[in-house]
Amino acid sequence: MALGTPCDTNITEAARLMDEFAERTGLTSERRQQRYLWTDAFAVCNFLGLARSTGEHRHLELALQLVDQTHRTLGRHRNDDPRDGWISGLNAAEAEVHPTRGGLRIGKELPERGPDEAFDERREWERDGQYFHYLTKWMHALDQAGRATGDPRFNRWARELAAAAHKAFTYLPAAGGAPRMYWKMSIDLSRPLVPSMGQHDPLDGYITIMQLRFAPAALPEGASGPDLEEPARQFKSMLASAELASPDPLGIGGLLCDAHRVAQLTRHQAMPDDGLLERLLTAALTGLQYYARTGELRKPAPDRLAFRELGLAIGVRAVDRMWQEAGQDRLTISAEARALLEVLLDFVSLGDDIESFWRHPEHRHAATWSAHRDINAVMLATCLAPDGFLVLLAGY
Repeated sequence: MALGTPCDTNITEAARLMDEFAERTGLTSERRQQRYLWTDAFAVCNFLGLARSTGEHRHLELALQLVDQTHRTLGRHRNDDPRDGWISGLNAAEAEVHPTRGGLRIGKELPERGPDEAFDERREWERDGQYFHYLTKWMHALDQAGRATGDPRFNRWARELAAAAHKAFTYLPAAGGAPRMYWKMSIDLSRPLVPSMGQHDPLDGYITIMQLRFAPAALPEGASGPDLEEPARQFKSMLASAELASPDPLGIGGLLCDAHRVAQLTRHQAMPDDGLLERLLTAALTGLQYYARTGELRKPAPDRLAFRELGLAIGVRAVDRMWQEAGQDRLTISAEARALLEVLLDFVSLGDDIESFWRHPEHRHAATWSAHRDINAVMLATCLAPDGFLVLLAGY
């Protein structure tokens, strides 16, 4: 089997996990709809990847059905909110055409913190609102849907979401200096809920926007929507002095996935070859070397969070693909990047260990698995069959 190629057993298990997710969250059943933006973004990509791998059209239909259901749920105010309708303020007819113009809710269990409520850091994690890094994941999922179907609407929706997010989340400090970002905004994007800046938010914003601007090359009729040149420039400026290395497994995995996107976009001359790839690989390697020494992966299942570890395992799969694609001349990378990838290959076994651990049925009986069942199951499916998420699709 070629390096980085999922085996039939992995595809079958990923498809089973995704079918169970679809039934459990009301996508293919009469159960209450449970939409959560991060999980749904990975799920859309998984369904698109399975459609390519299995040839089953139903997976494509599930991806498109999930896009529609997510927009109709997370693009509207909560059922327990006195406000009604689309969070963008558009009327029903306009919102059907522009479902992302007001952003999309996270889908957390509790309503957002009111303007006069005191901040409680622990409770804030369970409250609704909008996260920029969730929005970029959804932009990626929409773009993948557009590439898979050739329908330019998906890219336009992603661009409109990017424009809305940039406008709401970025600001110029009163004291002057470079632009900054809020980490969490209110549902209607009118006020910050957490004013600090996410470590990788400008990075995700920059790479995702460059991806969206490149998409017309893969779409038969091109694309429309905001140009996004100024948001791309601002996000890039924020990266100039940013510290990217992270000890968090999910953050390390994100760096590796972003590195793979940069490599793909650079190959198509959709991004400048300005050292960002090498910078990402270096930061990821620093984080991996630290994380491997912590002993976190030797703990029992009740003391571990699967989705954070699986994020790292997905990133390691991206290393697999970059190495394979560079060897096949499908990527043109520098000698420095190639050397970094060769060192990063030493951590493939770590990704395999994470995947094997969470495939074990006994470990999925832990409360830490069941408490986050949907996000855990979907990200395990991504780890088993990662191409729908990792590889920029070029149409069927």
